[in-house]
Amino acid sequence: MISKELIQSLWSGYGQLFRVTTDNPALPSMVIKSIDLPELAPEYHPKGWNTQLSNERKLKSYQVEFNWYQQYVSQMPFSWTPSCLAAINHGSRYELVLEDLKLQERARVVKKPATHEIKTVLSWLACFHAFWLDTKPVGLWKQGTYWHLATRPDEWNAMTPSRYKQAAKRIDDILNSCRYQTLVHGDAKLANFCFNQSGSEVSAVDFQYVGGGVGVKDVALFFTTVLNFDDTQLSIDEYVEFYFQALKVALEDYHPEVDSDDVCQEWRALLGLAWADYQRFLLGWSPVHTRVNAFTNRLTLQALDDFQL
Repeated sequence: MISKELIQSLWSGYGQLFRVTTDNPALPSMVIKSIDLPELAPEYHPKGWNTQLSNERKLKSYQVEFNWYQQYVSQMPFSWTPSCLAAINHGSRYELVLEDLKLQERARVVKKPATHEIKTVLSWLACFHAFWLDTKPVGLWKQGTYWHLATRPDEWNAMTPSRYKQAAKRIDDILNSCRYQTLVHGDAKLANFCFNQSGSEVSAVDFQYVGGGVGVKDVALFFTTVLNFDDTQLSIDEYVEFYFQALKVALEDYHPEVDSDDVCQEWRALLGLAWADYQRFLLGWSPVHTRVNAFTNRLTLQALDDFQL
């Protein structure tokens, strides 16, 4: 090792992410995610959710990510994520030694994406969902995403009485009973995607909430992180069509035995409901969040109407 550079501390002080440079020309640098899991919940949480349940969820999330890099990443056909060079566990300490995306010229983080960059991520999601279709999430979350109902009883209890609160269990049941399940990234926000310079290629990071689900859960969360909700002419139609066209092509490539039109039809019908599921979480966790607004209310209430919830 020649040098070690801190990239960032992990959420609530659970560890650090840093880059190590070496004198090995074959591997001049790597990224290490060093996780030290505490037994007790940290004293601080920016939204006040520093409960033991929250701590247990976070502990499991790092164990899930460890399993993901150790058991799943190498199965993918090309570099959608950093490759895992080593996965080391000693008691409550986990270390993931990962490929440095800078070496692939794919480490650019975007805060205000252009249209083509949004589509690049939607294409990544479509390929990811198609590739993992019908995969059992062994060692991962049975239900992917950080907001799913089974792990958020405190936030549900904190909700004021509303249609979302009353429908929460039915929303969850409908999403989980879809015939076509896959693996979802689980935290597919814009900040977890690293682009090349032109924005034509992307890799994803942070797989703490990867697990089973319908692909549109990832799509809904991603939309909440890239759309301008102040735009009175906002429409998602073009992006939705792009995702499903990419999904159809990817399904025909990776799973030609599956009726791709049928998968797209079922997931398309569930997009608004998947968004309503996320909005249910926000209404308990942080009801004044900017991702709860007139646009999301219209879209998600329409979904509840469509399913008579």
